[in-house]
Amino acid sequence: MQIILLERVARLGQMGDVVNVKDGFARNFLLPQGKALRANEANRKKFETQRTDLEARNLERKKEAEAVAEKLDGKIFTVIRSAAETGQLYGSVSTRDIVEALDADGFKIGRNQVELNQPIKTIGLTNVAIALHPEVEVTVTMNVARSSDEAERQLRGETLDSAEAIYGEDINESSRPDAFFDPEAEFEEAEGEQAGEAAEGGEDEDKS
Repeated sequence: MQIILLERVARLGQMGDVVNVKDGFARNFLLPQGKALRANEANRKKFETQRTDLEARNLERKKEAEAVAEKLDGKIFTVIRSAAETGQLYGSVSTRDIVEALDADGFKIGRNQVELNQPIKTIGLTNVAIALHPEVEVTVTMNVARSSDEAERQLRGETLDSAEAIYGEDINESSRPDAFFDPEAEFEEAEGEQAGEAAEGGEDEDKS
């Protein structure tokens, strides 16, 4: 389908450009969201008469987005989730979760503004792009952890995707043999057995 863009659309073009797109993309996204018009003669004339207003509205929205961008860009949002010792989440962090995290901090954005190719499925720090405006994009960091304490440790640069990393390097100390047996006691027991055998040997010689 041939359309007229009413605003800049990434990887398509600028306002006023006439481009060809797949019918489904136009019907399901561009047309209903007011980002484009079908490229027919009537709409071409309509766009030209409204172009000045569209450009002014776009400039105003861009300024508003830039003001939000100054506050939002680079911010870190913590999301607490259950996960295995390997760091794999029992579930995932989706676009909706990101929108809710930003909303809780006072930033109102739509799910379609979150550029997340696939849900986050492991703990750690993940950068996510937020399109505040067709010409204004910021990056936020999602700090996904099992607890607030782990979230702070991840911010300090720790990687918590193993039992040793979570509980400390001494996690396996209790499973070492010397945790169950006292080497000295075993040595003393062996000496006692040898002394007993020697005494029995002496008794046998006396009897003979």
